Amino acid sequence: MTEPTFQIEQAAKVLKLLGDQTRLTMIKMMDHHDCCVCEFVEIFETSQPAISQHLRKLKDAGLVKEFRMGQWIIYSLKKDSKYYPLVQDLLVHIPDQTFRLKELEAKGKRISCN
Repeated sequence: MTEPTFQIEQAAKVLKLLGDQTRLTMIKMMDHHDCCVCEFVEIFETSQPAISQHLRKLKDAGLVKEFRMGQWIIYSLKKDSKYYPLVQDLLVHIPDQTFRLKELEAKGKRISCN
């Protein structure tokens, strides 16, 4: 029998993080699009500190990564994470969230931090 890629406790931690509707939606969006905090603030109509807290939890768990674009931090799904296969299996069952970014574009607020 082969050794599991990660322990059940680690899988439970990831699934618990993704049990939050906001974080699950963010992960689904980042599966196909890099996003800035300011976009999530607009989409979820919540504060920047609240969004940053969600992203910090996802980053600490190794699910997302960040990179700088000028003074802004852009987030994306960490597809080389050992947890990505678990996340990917879950995401196929979640409705596409691209419409949220298209709504931002229509309002002229897509990557409004530029």
